[in-house]
Amino acid sequence: MIRGLTEKMIGPLRGAFLLIVGFMVVLSSGIQDAIRLILSMDRSLLEIVLLSLRVSGASVLLGAFIGIPLGSLVGLRRFPARDMIVTLLNTFMGLPPVAVGLAVYLMLSRSGPFGVLGLLFTPAAMIIAQTILVTPIIAALTHAAVGGVDPLIRDAAKSLGAGALDQGFALLRESRYAILSGVIAGFGRAIGEVGAVMIVGGNITGSTRTMTTAMVLETGMGNFELALALGMILLMLAFLVNMGLHLLQGKG
Repeated sequence: MIRGLTEKMIGPLRGAFLLIVGFMVVLSSGIQDAIRLILSMDRSLLEIVLLSLRVSGASVLLGAFIGIPLGSLVGLRRFPARDMIVTLLNTFMGLPPVAVGLAVYLMLSRSGPFGVLGLLFTPAAMIIAQTILVTPIIAALTHAAVGGVDPLIRDAAKSLGAGALDQGFALLRESRYAILSGVIAGFGRAIGEVGAVMIVGGNITGSTRTMTTAMVLETGMGNFELALALGMILLMLAFLVNMGLHLLQGKG
């Protein structure tokens, strides 16, 4: 009886072991092919990576241009709607990317108010969607950075005869590393975005295909080498972004 139970157990275990071994072999082979693809500087791979960096970089620059002044204003000034703005910024930090993509799609479609511009399924549409996603992050983290500065710095600047504007610049200078950390966090959100950019960009080869959208497409097509190569590059970028964020937070 015991021998029969053992034989019944060995069969499924052997099958599971063979499946695991087969998976590891396929994964190892795919990783090797992906590394060779990266080292060969494949043209299609480079185009996808460069487009991703260009779109995400432009989005973060626009987001910083809007978010840093907004976050600084909310952090430095007291006005009636301040608490409401802070609440909205913190809420919008978690905006669903697909919802943002759908909203931008409707605005830029032919029947939308900005359809005449012809921006849908272009990198510009992707930049708009990503800017909407990263701006609240940068603004909220800027507000937190400015608000976290020791009030003694403002008092010291005031005692030295500094005006309100100079006092604000002193606080911004003191919190510059924390503000830059917010910008880097925004870039991390942008470079890993897939839902919104796929909706408004269309994932068009050579035009709007980013690393994340290409990974989705290539995985569905069974082209695991390119998908793994893009995944490795994305992980390296995420590591560099987080390492930079950690160093800046330490300085801040």
